[in-house]
Amino acid sequence: MTMKLADILSEIHPMLRILLIIVLAVAAHFTVKAIRRFSQYLLTIKIDHDGTSETSLTRRYPKVATIITILVSAVTFAIYFVAVGMVLREFKISLTTYFASATVIGLAVGFGLQGFVQDLVIGLTLIFSDALNIGEVVKLGDEIGRVDHIGLRFSTLINLHGQRILIPNRNIAVIGRFRGGCIRAYVDIQLPQEIDEAKISTAIQAIAGGMYHQHRSIILSPPEAFGIKEAKAGQWRYLRIKFKLWPGQIKIVEETFKESVVQAIKKSNADYAPWMITVTYRVE
Repeated sequence: MTMKLADILSEIHPMLRILLIIVLAVAAHFTVKAIRRFSQYLLTIKIDHDGTSETSLTRRYPKVATIITILVSAVTFAIYFVAVGMVLREFKISLTTYFASATVIGLAVGFGLQGFVQDLVIGLTLIFSDALNIGEVVKLGDEIGRVDHIGLRFSTLINLHGQRILIPNRNIAVIGRFRGGCIRAYVDIQLPQEIDEAKISTAIQAIAGGMYHQHRSIILSPPEAFGIKEAKAGQWRYLRIKFKLWPGQIKIVEETFKESVVQAIKKSNADYAPWMITVTYRVE
């Protein structure tokens, strides 16, 4: 009887150990998911901006949002690291040995993979030097996008197509920051003397409005018309249109809009030329 009970306990004990391992792994996984969900909630929560409007934590306090993302990355690593250690303990591996070997292996990997170490160092530098902030639009190398995440190894941008672009931190050499997340394009359209100014002004604003509805990801807000102005008394008049553009997308004004306006004015004045339209740019 005693032998049978011992045999049963010896069979149950490994099963309980396996169950415990599964519980630890599942608990670690769902804990990490909960932390990430909570961090996303914090980053998207609306905050009273000036009593009349609300904005997200990311846009109102970009540095706080940046710190939250790096803390989530660090806590995620710590949870998984400890969970692996607890699992190994169930296989009779000493936690002291595990932590010691992890340190030695980490040093070896650090010396062997210098790029990894560079990513870590530059990532920390970006975070604490205020070089990048979550939510702002920047140019990193050839990529332009809104900063979505700053990690110890990668920084993530969301471009105008909604693509997530992961850039190794060591590849970040030059950072271009766009205040307000856009550039302003001022288009001055010279109007011939004999043209029906009210009619052509309405037609040009219709072209600008149509382009806005067609290219929402590039033209970030409805174009603004400033009305017909006089450059010099008795010489010529012009219509000014302002566009807010995604950085790096000036061709839509320089080519598409400009050509459409030239063709519209040529219906009333065949001699109208593209040089009579000028475009200037300013950062928001």
